[in-house]
Amino acid sequence: MSRLWSPLVHRLTPYVPGEQPKLPNLVKLNTNESPYGPSPRVTAAIQAELATGDGNGERLRLYPDPNADLLKQAIARHFGLPATQVFVGNGSDEVLAHAFMGLLQHDAPLLFPDISYSFYPVYAGLYGIEPRTVPLDDGFGIRIDDYLPEAAGNAGGIIFPNPNAPTGRALPLADIRRLLKARPDCVVVVDEAYVDFGAESAASLVADHDNLLVVQTFSKSRALAGLRVGFALGHPALIEALERVKNSFNSYPLDRLAIVGGVAAIEDDAWFRGSCAKVVRSREALVAALAALGFEVLPSSANFVFARHPQHDAGGLAAALRERSIIVRHFRQPARISQFLRITIGTEQQCALLVDALTSITA
Repeated sequence: MSRLWSPLVHRLTPYVPGEQPKLPNLVKLNTNESPYGPSPRVTAAIQAELATGDGNGERLRLYPDPNADLLKQAIARHFGLPATQVFVGNGSDEVLAHAFMGLLQHDAPLLFPDISYSFYPVYAGLYGIEPRTVPLDDGFGIRIDDYLPEAAGNAGGIIFPNPNAPTGRALPLADIRRLLKARPDCVVVVDEAYVDFGAESAASLVADHDNLLVVQTFSKSRALAGLRVGFALGHPALIEALERVKNSFNSYPLDRLAIVGGVAAIEDDAWFRGSCAKVVRSREALVAALAALGFEVLPSSANFVFARHPQHDAGGLAAALRERSIIVRHFRQPARISQFLRITIGTEQQCALLVDALTSITA
């Protein structure tokens, strides 16, 4: 606390990111990073960018394209949309921040699940938006009926991840379409950070719904968490609003290496699909192994699972795993999920080490 802080800073409760521990021989299954490296085309594109000119990164003295047009065009081609319906930013968190500022109304409550991405209430506090949480059902699923006007009343916006985090459960497109039709004057933000691991993307609905913003990231399925690339798809009017906010905040959110790396990543569809398939296979194998150990595992369409054991405290399990240099995510709040562990899908070897450790701990 400081007398020099603004009243806003005094009121903020910052987001707490996943731990990035520096332990020897670490099996890191706590922040949903890809267990595999990015497409080889990414490093080749970055090396080519650095080699341009004098071969010593001479171009890095120059500002990048503020519009990142090459990346927007590559994303647009991938989704079959015009580039005017694509926005890019420094990771999907920045894209979401601009959406909170420019698209979600500040004179009516924002609806989002009570168990969801914990950055949403942080952004609501930062931008002066009233948050209104909507409880998940008994199976930790989102009920679209709870977001309709007759159930929730007036709303200045709606946001939810699909698949949801940290539960991993996904909504079908039919539910999202029904919500969009029921809330034509309300922006619906679908946060698709994990969509490539088994859910249906709402990108196909963008052309028919001017109140839909789909947000994705290169951090998970394209293994570029260290490069910070995110994007949004939406009606040109929504994209223009994001551009106006961006250019009032930071005109150069993506550097030269992020732009060329992002283009290479989204153009290597074979690598992308193969990597996702490996994660899905490992996820299904891990779900079966955890079930055999007596864990309850929620249905997951993400690159993580959400699991609890009826006879073992989740905090105790996380601590015991940590002693074995295996890190998973334990959310102590809200109490409803305090007995669950969120476990990132690692390589086959990492998953095997996890299962061996849990077998010993729960014996």
